[in-house]
Amino acid sequence: MRYLSTRGHADRKRFCEILLEGLAPDGGLYLPEHYPQIDDAALTRLRAAYHEQGYAELAFQILSLYIDDIPAADLKRLCEKTYTAEVFGTGEIVPLRHLENSLWLEALSNGPTLAFKDMAMQLLGNLFECELGRRGEELNILGATSGDTGSAAEYAMRGKRGIRVFMTSPHGRMSAFQQAQMFSLQDANIFNIAVEGVFDDCQDIVKAVSSDLEFKRRFKIGTVNSINWARLLAQVVYYFAGYVQATESNDQKVSFTVPSGNFGNVCAGHVARMMGLPIDKLVVATNENDVLDEFFRTGIYRVRGSADTHETSSPSMDISKASNFERFVFDLLGRDAEATRQLFGEAVVREGRFDLSADPRFAEAASRYGFVSGRSTHADRIATIRDTFQRFGITIDTHTADGVKVAREHTVPGVPMLVLETALPIKFAETIHEALGHAPERPAKFDGIESLPKRVQVMPADVDLVKAYITRHCGDTAAAA
Repeated sequence: MRYLSTRGHADRKRFCEILLEGLAPDGGLYLPEHYPQIDDAALTRLRAAYHEQGYAELAFQILSLYIDDIPAADLKRLCEKTYTAEVFGTGEIVPLRHLENSLWLEALSNGPTLAFKDMAMQLLGNLFECELGRRGEELNILGATSGDTGSAAEYAMRGKRGIRVFMTSPHGRMSAFQQAQMFSLQDANIFNIAVEGVFDDCQDIVKAVSSDLEFKRRFKIGTVNSINWARLLAQVVYYFAGYVQATESNDQKVSFTVPSGNFGNVCAGHVARMMGLPIDKLVVATNENDVLDEFFRTGIYRVRGSADTHETSSPSMDISKASNFERFVFDLLGRDAEATRQLFGEAVVREGRFDLSADPRFAEAASRYGFVSGRSTHADRIATIRDTFQRFGITIDTHTADGVKVAREHTVPGVPMLVLETALPIKFAETIHEALGHAPERPAKFDGIESLPKRVQVMPADVDLVKAYITRHCGDTAAAA
């Protein structure tokens, strides 16, 4: 299996090369040259793998379709090391919970940081450590978080040999719990940078640094955001796990609703569907920052500036520039790399938008790729959290509430609709208290986390300042290079 850039760079690379790289040299995102196809017999084997041997075996079998430069025994060992009941609280790893009629929740937030990002990040940490050890190299991870990626990455990488994490986040725009999870870590290889701006400013900094090939190579910069293909690939697995739990035979279809800001989580669903998983709809649920909903309704992709990016009660989705969207558009355009480059490398940079409304390929987005969308507001979140608790005795977080609200607009009798849970409610306690009049349950290990000492550097949204900060803290890496 080899990987190509969405913007047409001539190189074709293997998995372990792109694992440590992040963006392609031309600024594009990596995708496999083709999606392995899952026929009926293969799906039956995957169904048996999950039910008889567990999530780790399902992960191994799916990852093996894309990773052929890590020995199978090693890859299997990494999957078994990652997906354990001790780490994720249950042997099912991603159990389903029924809400009503055909509506289900797929629990993805049982990991160390109580968010779905743990599902991929725990594997990524083990993959990084394995590959760096094999090469005898170090890696400096530069990331951007709107809330959950940062803590998931830091908890997965803390104490790992040969790895430093430099995580940018929007200053003051995460919940108190999210900030405490990250900033209270005292590990010497973890560096938190609070950027005076919004998430998109953080993401732009990561892309700018990754596009500076000399700096990137000198300091061995890698990424853990979903622009890293390995992270997105790990997320593909739980679509298969949800499907085989919700169905009894391979002729049944399911739909998934995914709270989405950066398009990484739902892009993994797109990959699963392209592989042949019987997915009916992929429902993109946004909050008031509805760039993706606007595109799927109109064909217009319109990036908002920092001043027009709303600060909401589902802050991990306060994003107006969806990094992973380029991967889907590349497929939508028939894998036309030059057209993709013109849209994302030119039109978005120059005009902040592009328009595919008149392109017949956009008209196929729903019928060919299953995509539909919807929008949720703060009032919707409060009402959905309250209703879900009162009727089912289940407390859901604000992002999952966005998903449940939008999912109800697209359910079809007889087709299970699985809403991907985003995080546990404790991460957004203030809004839960507003909705229910009491605080959500807090795992004992996080008691008093908000009052712990914090290690964080606040700085303006300036690429050069971030580069200087990295340089100061990893000069030994550059000298060794």
